[in-house]
Amino acid sequence: MNSGARIDDVGPRVLIETRALTKIYDGTPGAPPAVDALNLKIPAGQFAAIMGASGSGKSTLLYLIAGLAEPTGGEVLIDGVSISSLGDTARARMRNTRIGFVFQRFNLLSFLSARDNIDAPRLLGWKARSAPKSIDGLLAAVGLEKKRLRKVSELSAGEQQRVAIARALINDPDILLADEPTGNLDSRNAEAVLNLLLRLKADLGLTIVMVTHNPEVALRADRIIQMKDGSVERELMTREIESSNEWVQRLEGRFPH
Repeated sequence: MNSGARIDDVGPRVLIETRALTKIYDGTPGAPPAVDALNLKIPAGQFAAIMGASGSGKSTLLYLIAGLAEPTGGEVLIDGVSISSLGDTARARMRNTRIGFVFQRFNLLSFLSARDNIDAPRLLGWKARSAPKSIDGLLAAVGLEKKRLRKVSELSAGEQQRVAIARALINDPDILLADEPTGNLDSRNAEAVLNLLLRLKADLGLTIVMVTHNPEVALRADRIIQMKDGSVERELMTREIESSNEWVQRLEGRFPH
C-alpha cells in the first residue's frame, strides 16, 4: 500500500493514472513486487520527478506507464482510458501517438545522422495524431540544426541525448517519459538537457514524468515522488520547499515529516 502524504490534483485534468498497479518479475509465489499496488495521479501539464534508491521500482513504473511492460495486476489509464482494456493494435497506437519515451542510454542508431534518427519512428510506420512535427523544427528546438547531417556517433553524449528527446517528440505526444535523461551526462550537459525539458514543457504543454537519482535535478520539477519497495513513500510539490544544500541532502535520503 502507498504511504505518505497525498498531493491534491492540480491542472485541467488527470492525464496519467495508475490503479493498484503491480508488477512482479519473479514468478515464484511470495516474490516481492517491483511495483506494489501503486495508486498515482499525474495531472496534464505537470513535470513529475520520480526518485528512490536502486530497486525501488522507479524505472519499472515508467515502463508500465509507457505500455512497454505488462502489469501483473492493476491498470494504467491514459486520459481516462485503461491501456490494459485495449487490444494490441489500439494499445500500440496509444503508445506511439500519445507517449514519447527517452531512454537513459539514448537507443540511437549510431550509423545514421541526427536527422534520420529523429525520423526513424515514422519510417517504422508510427503515425502522429495530427500533422507530424517538422524534423528540422525539432532539430532547431534542441539546438542541433547545424549538426542535422552528422552521424550520431560523431556527436557528444549531451548532443545524442538531445537527438533522443527530439525523436521522442516526432509524433507530437502529449506525454514525455524520461528514464534518467541526465544520468550519463556531465554537469554542463545535464543542465542543458534539463533546461531543454523545461522549455519544451512550457512551449508544448507537455506532461513529463522523469526518473532521476539526482536531487538537484528533481528540485527543478513541479513535483517529487519518492518510491521505496515499489510504493510511493512520500510526495510533495517543489514550490513547497526551499532549494538549498540542506534540502538536497534531505532528498538524497528522506523527506521531512
